[in-house]
Amino acid sequence: MTTTRRTVLAGLTAAAVAGVSPGHGTPRRKAPKGFLWGAAISAHQSEGNDVNADSWLLENLPETVYKDPSGDACDSYHRYSQDFAIARSIGLNCYRFGIEWARIEPEPGKFSRASLDHYARVLASCRAHGLLPIVSYNHFTVPRWFAMRGGWEVPDSADLFARYCERVTRALGDQIGMASPFNEANIQLLVKMLRLTATPAYLAKRVAMIAAAARATGSPRFSSLLFADPNLVDGHLLDAHAKAYEAIKAGPGDFPVGVTLTTQAIEAVGGGSIAPRMEALLYGDWWEAVNASDFVGVQAYTRMRFDTKGVVAPPKDAAMTGAGYEYYPQALGAVIRLAARKTKKPIFVTESGIATDDDARRVAWLDASIAEVERCLGEGIDVKSYIYWSLLDNFEWTQGYGQHFGLVGVDRGTFARQLKPSARHFAALIRERR
Repeated sequence: MTTTRRTVLAGLTAAAVAGVSPGHGTPRRKAPKGFLWGAAISAHQSEGNDVNADSWLLENLPETVYKDPSGDACDSYHRYSQDFAIARSIGLNCYRFGIEWARIEPEPGKFSRASLDHYARVLASCRAHGLLPIVSYNHFTVPRWFAMRGGWEVPDSADLFARYCERVTRALGDQIGMASPFNEANIQLLVKMLRLTATPAYLAKRVAMIAAAARATGSPRFSSLLFADPNLVDGHLLDAHAKAYEAIKAGPGDFPVGVTLTTQAIEAVGGGSIAPRMEALLYGDWWEAVNASDFVGVQAYTRMRFDTKGVVAPPKDAAMTGAGYEYYPQALGAVIRLAARKTKKPIFVTESGIATDDDARRVAWLDASIAEVERCLGEGIDVKSYIYWSLLDNFEWTQGYGQHFGLVGVDRGTFARQLKPSARHFAALIRERR
């Protein structure tokens, strides 16, 4: 079981059951002017051979909890132009991806000109394919040296991150279309929620892996975000976001900088439910960070239900995804409405997707999820995008390569890309709405 957002959620649900909820079809209506249709990916999950990252070390330890090492991933480090061409062929007009801190600053204070030049070429190619580049400066992974000194658990981590963001923006800012300092800036609070129900064995394996990483690097303070103490890192991440926002906005470039959040729908079951307390736990002070930024990105995959004592298992007849949590595309509408209550900032759907080996289920997910966006638009909520996770079947953190979210399959031996029927269905949905 992974400790990232998509499969952290699986830890809060019962075992998977067969079946799929009937698709409801999407009402055909024109999307608002300037609406963004896209797909998302991250650097570590798709590029391959991110050897200076904390995750690379953890994946290759004997004590690892990762099912597979990332290895070559999808080789998107070299095949990015092909991926952009595929995205454009689907009819997308934006692409959300990450730049990798561990490549750009492999040693503290030593920035790789070659890596910055590489990402300049990536951004130029993205634009050349008619796609607005939406950039995550950090998508969970950090340089190994940063993890060795305590990661996000130490107070000056925010200053080091802001220094990195300033250097990246100085080199790349004039090519970026939109950005967020962090992917899912509140992921550590979702991890904290999971740990309320985690077994001692689950926690012990992760503690043992981090202890092994500390021994392997000669650093007793080794800390990696997805396995860190949420109580120690959340305040530092809030500080890091604020400082990174200022560094990025200083330019060059003039583009929106926002906050992307893991925004799973939280529902109460019965009277006296702890759901309000769990919602407060999930978001912490991040709505305040949203209101001091330019936009919010919502990233929804399922719902979590709570009674008076804790999490409630999905209904017995619930369909489940390949990631082990409830198939519930209605979560997207719920979190868009939540964001509309919490902020007046523009709302973007920056991730929405399903893990499945039955592509018909992905088709149904797209229909139902886009219908949720259109209902929210019909209610007067100014939703700016629908970005699917993910373009490619890629490395899914501790679950390795066993979960398939992609619109496009990737041959693990040749890296050949193959569009799935869901990609063509997505293209048709977009055409109908243009």
